[in-house]
Order: sequence, then C-alpha cells, then structure tokens
Amino acid sequence: MSYRSYFDELACQYIDGEWRAGTGSWDIVDFNPYDGEKLASITVATVTEIDEAYRAAERAQPRWAATNPYRRRLVFERALRIIDEREAELTGAIMTECGGTALKAAFELHLVREFLREALQLALRAEGRILPSPDDTKENRLYRVPVGVVGVISPFNFPFLLSIKSVAPALALGNAVVLKPHQNTPICGGALVAKVFEEAGVPGGVLNVVVTDIAEIGDALIEHPVPKVISFTGSDKVGRHVNTVAASHFKRVVLELGGNSALIVLDDADLDYAVDAAVFSRFVHQGQVCMAANRVLVDRSVQAEFTEKFVAKVRTLKVGDPADPETHIGPLINSTQVEAITTLVRQAVDEGATAVVRGETDGSLVGPSVLTDVPEDSPILGQEIFGPVALIIPFDGEDEAVRIANATPYGLSGAVHTGDVERGVRIAKRIDSGMVHVNDATVHDEPIVPFGGEKHSGLGRLNGDSMVEAFTTTKWISVQHGRSRFPF
Repeated sequence: MSYRSYFDELACQYIDGEWRAGTGSWDIVDFNPYDGEKLASITVATVTEIDEAYRAAERAQPRWAATNPYRRRLVFERALRIIDEREAELTGAIMTECGGTALKAAFELHLVREFLREALQLALRAEGRILPSPDDTKENRLYRVPVGVVGVISPFNFPFLLSIKSVAPALALGNAVVLKPHQNTPICGGALVAKVFEEAGVPGGVLNVVVTDIAEIGDALIEHPVPKVISFTGSDKVGRHVNTVAASHFKRVVLELGGNSALIVLDDADLDYAVDAAVFSRFVHQGQVCMAANRVLVDRSVQAEFTEKFVAKVRTLKVGDPADPETHIGPLINSTQVEAITTLVRQAVDEGATAVVRGETDGSLVGPSVLTDVPEDSPILGQEIFGPVALIIPFDGEDEAVRIANATPYGLSGAVHTGDVERGVRIAKRIDSGMVHVNDATVHDEPIVPFGGEKHSGLGRLNGDSMVEAFTTTKWISVQHGRSRFPF
C-alpha cells in the first residue's frame, strides 16, 4: 500500500470494528502543511458516534480483559512487524501530513517501536499483592484490574507516537480505548493507529477512532459516562478545561501539557557540544515539541563565545521541503501557528529584544530566529514558543540561572551543561521540572522512565510502571477463613 492510499482509504471513522463515514454536516479537510495539497476529507463524527464508540468499547472490554495477557502480547508483536514492513509508507505519511523531516519521521517511528516493545512487558505487569490482616483467619488480596475504557486525545506534532504512547499500554493492560486524534493529523494520529492494531488482531470495538471537533461534539468525549480515565496531550489551556470537566464527572486524568524548558550552559561547559545540544533542542521539528528548549541560559562569562557559535550553527539550518533529506526545518502545521510565531517575534523585537537572526516567513515555512537582550518583563519569556525561535539569556552564577529557569508557569523538561556532572545534578535538583538532563538535549523520551511535568505542564506520569498506575485500579478482595465474630 502506498502512503498516498492511506489518505484515500482511511479517511473514515473506525467504530466497533467498522470503517465508516461520520454523520456530521461538515468535513474536516486534511492538508499537507508544506504545499497546501488536500490530502483527505473526513465527515465529522457527531455526539451519536461518540456514544456508539464508547458503547462498543464498553461491550468489547470485558472479553478483552479476560484474554490471557500472554495472548494479548501477541498483538503488539504483530504490530511491531507491521510497522517494520511498512516503514517507508509510514515515513511518507508522517512527512506529508505532519510536515516532518526524514529525521523527525525516523525518530518518531523509532520511539513507536520502543513503546510497543514496552507494551509487550506491560501486559504482564499488573501484579497483585496479598496483605496481612489483624485477624488471623482473614486473607487480604489486592488485585490490579483494568479501569475499563480509556479516552485518548492526541496532538498534531508527533501524532502517531503520542497516540500509540497511551493507546498501546491501555490495551496491553486490558482496557478498551476511544481515540480522538487532532484534526490536523487525523490519519497519522488516528486512522493509521487503528489500521495497525486491526491488522495485528485487536478485536472489533476494543479500539475505536473518532475524527471530530469540539465545534461538533462539545465536551461529549470527556463527559460521557463510560470512560474512567482521560489521557490528554496538548496545550495547557485545553488541558485545564479537560481537567475541569473530567473532575466534575469523577474521572481520572493524565495530562501531558506544554513546556518552556531552559537549557543552562554553565561557565565550565563544553561550548561546542552545548551549542549542538541547544540547536537540536530548540529547532527539532520546527520547535513544535513540548520539551523544546525555548530559553537558552548562558553564563555571562561565556555568553559572547557561545552566542557566536550558536548563531553560526543556526545559519547552517536549511529551511524547506520536508521531503528533501537535507532539510532541517520544515513547515509549521497551519497558518494559525505561522501567524502566532511571526507575531511573537515582532512583538519581542518591538519591546526591545535584538534579533541576531530573524527568520523569514514564506507560506508555512518560518525560518529560525535567535533573540537576545530580551527585557525581563517580556511575555515571551514566560510562555511556550511552539516554533523555531530561540531566546539566549545571560546569567551571573548558579543561583540566578536557577531563578530564571524557574520563572515560568511551566515545568516539563530542561538541561544543564557543565564539565562537572555532580554540579549539574545539584542544579538539576533545584529546577522545578519533571525532567532535567545533564549534558544532553532537553528532548528525550524513554519507555520505562516516568514522563511528565510539574506546574502547568501536566498531571500524572506516563511510561513504564506509571502506565500501570494510570490505566489500572486496585481492587481489595478479602477472604475470611472460618467464621467472623460480629458485635450483634
């Protein structure tokens, strides 16, 4: 199957094991963000289809949960083989729908494989316990059981990965899932996930995909009585709303939200290496990464040398067609993001920042910008920049570096570069962030290490044992051996 055929054949809803059209009165049109080519047109799912998807999941889940976990594991083994066999087609789809470069597509598929391999192990990891009782004749059994049905809402930047990252562990642990991909990436974030798992042997109804928009369904995906957990990856603004609605319906949430990461370069850092890490951390996938290093904090004693090398490296980045293997920076996902980024740079410069590199905008392509001398009260310092804009900020000493790093409502990732690893660890401990990397990039994800943020960057953790916490619940069953004595 050519990757082009994905956009023709999978432009559907996937509900109860059937590929079918939505019944809404309008279509979501899927465009190639680089050249504006129309890829697919998908009639939106209505509230009725949301209900049908959740009810199908509710019906199918008990039998799936009762399936021996060793047999559930076979699904993920087959899914891995399918991805290996279709790597070229999947790469083409990611580059075409997401505007991802070849490097980004390879990175995404690599992590998809890693998370599927972890799902193989998760199927066997929901361990029970036997706990003691003050009553000599009582036995306390603690079981780990699936929550039932999980609602997953995924973003546009790494849609195939970030859908599978929640879908695969939820399925492995015996749950059924209803997935809603972002409307800018309905094929990579939704249909392809369904297709892979359908061919891998997931029974109909266990995984459902609905392509729709809040304009059509409102909060129906979150409010519906069937799902017990909502896993959302996206902006903190939408995440706040998801959390509020879910909490009012007594649902558990896992929120993986935005970031404003700081990469700190200390006075004893290897500057050439720090430059490489910082450029990657800021500009990978056009900066459309929640872990991206928005702010590069540099000790004032090495600021001039670092900035010169950083700017020289940035000027080598090629902006253009993501299908060109030499391209480093491809298109932003849509015109809204383009306008937001260009406006942000213009406002920062108007406020007094210096653009030592000022990227040009050409359609959906936005060249990299590097800003220095950013005023301390500039709004750009405290917000997530989901585009190719780097801020270089000087500091005097470790305490000021930590203060600046923490001066944001976000706390997702970060990095510290130093010639003394333990010095780096000491500083990392002081940064109010869920993840900090010493002498590395800010962009990392590993399937067994807890992934998540503090403050406005989210609630809960994903990956490894955190998936068991997220997608199962505990059930206490006591067994009385003999007869209890009752007070009346």
